[in-house]
Amino acid sequence: MRLNPIPFWFLRHGETDWNAEGLSQGNTDIPLNHVGIMQARRAAKTLSVVPIKTIVCSPLSRAKDTAEMVAEQLKLGVIVDDELREVEFGEQEGKPMGDWYDDWIAGTYTPVGAETFSALRARAVSAINRATALQAPVLVVAHGALWRAFRYEAGLPANVRTPNALPLHVKPGENGEWVIDQLELVPEF
Repeated sequence: MRLNPIPFWFLRHGETDWNAEGLSQGNTDIPLNHVGIMQARRAAKTLSVVPIKTIVCSPLSRAKDTAEMVAEQLKLGVIVDDELREVEFGEQEGKPMGDWYDDWIAGTYTPVGAETFSALRARAVSAINRATALQAPVLVVAHGALWRAFRYEAGLPANVRTPNALPLHVKPGENGEWVIDQLELVPEF
């Protein structure tokens, strides 16, 4: 499956305690912490200048709460898509991010009980294509590993950490390559 060549906005959820501690969250539903709530509010304020028409998010509370803060600012509803949920990390959930991540992306290692990176890529493409078929501009609010899967499918380096709650504009380039621009965050408020 290939990505629809349609521009969209992406926002990784705000910070959680497990993010702050460097732990793999996966499908464990860890809520936003105080910093994450402030990050989500700042992202919402930043996105208020963008004419977003549709917001689609993961069902996990850290992404859904982030999306709802943006939706409140933009006076929009939120569509929840289960395929935007974070990857299942199996036995690695709740443990420090380790050296295994590169091997997981390369397909040479998958933690016991975890989703393969290739399965995540297929799910990410399906969900993003479904989102970009909706009224544009679309904002997708999801997770770091899902974003890595998108980057891989877009022909970009995959294992790049995405900051929490940083609005990214994603668009297909002229040569089939995808271009990612970040929106300058509003000053602290």
